[in-house]
Order: sequence, then structure tokens, then C-alpha cells
Amino acid sequence: MTPQEALATLEATTESDPGSRQPMIINLGPQHPSTHGVLRLVTELDGEVIRDIHPVIGYLHTGIEKQCENKTYWQAITLVTRMDYLASYFNIHAYTMSVEKLLELEVPDRAQYIRVIMCELNRITSHLVWLGTSGLELGALTVMFYTYREREKALDLGEMIAGERMNTRFFQVGGCADDMPPGFEQRLRAFIDEMPARIDEYEGLLSENPIWIDRTRGVGVLPADQLIDLGVTGPALRAAGVDLDLRKTTPYSGYEHFDFQVPLGATGDAYDRYTVRIREMRESVRIIGQALDGMPEGRHIADDRKVVLPPRGELSTSMEALIHHFKLVTEGFRVPEGEAYTAVESPRGELGCYVVADGSPKPRRVHMRDPSFVNLQALRPMAKGAYLADLITMIGSLDNVMGGVDR
Repeated sequence: MTPQEALATLEATTESDPGSRQPMIINLGPQHPSTHGVLRLVTELDGEVIRDIHPVIGYLHTGIEKQCENKTYWQAITLVTRMDYLASYFNIHAYTMSVEKLLELEVPDRAQYIRVIMCELNRITSHLVWLGTSGLELGALTVMFYTYREREKALDLGEMIAGERMNTRFFQVGGCADDMPPGFEQRLRAFIDEMPARIDEYEGLLSENPIWIDRTRGVGVLPADQLIDLGVTGPALRAAGVDLDLRKTTPYSGYEHFDFQVPLGATGDAYDRYTVRIREMRESVRIIGQALDGMPEGRHIADDRKVVLPPRGELSTSMEALIHHFKLVTEGFRVPEGEAYTAVESPRGELGCYVVADGSPKPRRVHMRDPSFVNLQALRPMAKGAYLADLITMIGSLDNVMGGVDR
């Protein structure tokens, strides 16, 4: 709803109910530090109390889903990785799993374990950005410096294995672009050895901080059944006590082999969302350690030359490998007709990818179920009747990334 539409609604109310007290309409955003991206909120206020709120989205719309129809399956990876830009590994994980499902392509166990490692590392970096920026928005400046310190180390690890810190295309259809490089495992083990103590530091700064507690406890509460009706998933739902995590309920990429807990909250307020994400980082550290300990031997990508690029070393010695490489890069690979939906548990909840194939080298349709888009629906019922000062806490606690909302 635009301010003009909100004003028209108020004028209509005035005519039908003369003498009634009318709210003040203010426009929050679209640029605001509490959003990871650009979100506009047309807000109706009665003093400091929010009467109603109307999110306006679309400022980061890039048409990525539509663009995928004009790219080969191979090229589309570079597009989908940019949607939720804080969870790029999860974007391409859902997409490649859908394509692999259509191809009936088996991914080697080693590739699955590497995918799990990188996704859990990505979950930690995403939660660190959320924690640092949430602290900043509520006046806890120090925690941002602490969290970005560890985030830099995690991004360095991503650069080491994928060659890029963000928006990587490390996951390929059939596995991963490469194996773990020399020295990667040692640096990753040092990181996960260090993280529990670092998480203790974050909790030491915030968990018993009276200002943090006052600003988050009892704020942004919605009952679990209402969250479920809205389709909310991820930490925002688990904070209300709902035990739903795709890694447990519908395991993929070998998650059934790992021992980890699904942190839950009790009241579903902003403080519970904080504690759930903090504990999720600890569980991610545990999963990464188990994946390193149990790393299977074998290939890092499938051995189907019709879909997967041949090893670079063969290009100078094998004419057949050179032809496969040329055809895959220039023409792509064909996917049998059909449709597939797969979903992964991203830092913000269920991130699904629906792909329709028509037998050509390009997808007929690609649609992403981004949790930020769905979870944003909870903001309106959450904010009604709350204080304006708490609105920033609510937005931050939902952890929506507008790149995923608008796509």
C-alpha cells in the first residue's frame, strides 16, 4: 500500500465514522539500516503505537528467475547464487539438487560432505551478520566488531576452497567444482576449535545484558499456529517451539549421518530468536567437525561426462575430453522433460527450488521458495499494536534478506 492509498483508506474511514481519531502515516524506508537490503514500510501510527503496517517490496527485483529461462543449466548457477546474497551456498544447493533429481544423477558421498561443510560454514557467516547488525541496530556496537572478526575468517576459508568470498558457484550439478585444497582442513579445524569460545564472548556481551533483554524479551511475539499458517520457517518458527528443520525431517546430502540438535525456543519473541541462532552456530560447528572426521574417500564430483566437465589435466591429452568440455561450455547439457522441487534448510528457513525441464539445455521455468519472502508476512501481524521503537527489533529478528524477497 502506498501512502496515497493509505490516506484514501483513512479518508473513507473518516467519512463513515466522523469524529474518530485518525492515525498518522509515516513512510519508513526504503533505505534503513535495519534491513539487509531495501524495504519500505507504510506505517500507520497512533502516537507511538503501530496501528497497521504495509510492507512495500520490489526495490531489489532483478528478474533472476526469468533470466534463468534464457541461460543453460550450467549458466543459471551464476544467477541463483545472487538471490539471498548472505546464503549463496544454499541457493545453489537447492538449484543443483533439483537439476540432479531431474537427471537422476548420483552425487558422490565426498561431494555431499563437502557441500554440508560449506553450507554449515555459510550458516555461521549468515548468523554472524545477523547478530552483528542486530546488535548495532539496538545500540550494542561492540558485538558487530566481534562477529565480523570471525566472519572474515570464515569468508577467507570460502575463498580458499571456492576462489570467491561471496556469490560463489562452487557447487556444480553433480558435486563440487573442486576438492578441498591442501591446508584447508587444518585451517577449518582451527576455525571450529576457536568458534565455541567466540560464541561464548557474544553471549557474554548480550545474553544477560539488561538493555538487550529489555529490547528483545516479549517483543515480536506470534503464536506458533499463526506462524505456521503464514508459512514461516527457520529460526523464526523454531523460536516459537516448533521442531521443524529439513535437515532432520527430510535429510539431504547425508545430514542423517550427523549428530546434532535442533535448538528451540519457548515464547517465540525476539530474544528466543537470538538464542536459537546462537545455539545453531554451535550445532553447525559440531556438524562441520563430524563431516571432517568422517570425510569419505572418492571423487568430489560425479563422473558423467555428458554433464560434468572433464578434469582439466585431460584437456591436453584427450581429444574426447576436449570435445566434451567444448560442448558443455558452449551448448550446455540437456535435461529430460519433467519437474522437480527440492528444499534445503537455509539460515532463514526452507529454501526450495522448483525447476521445470522441457528436454532442452535451458530450464523452462525456475522458481525459488525463498524464506525471507514468506517470513516477511509475519511482520504485519507482529507489529500491530506494538511500539514503533520495537519495530526495528522485529524486523531484525526475522532476519529477512531483501535480495531473496525480491529476486
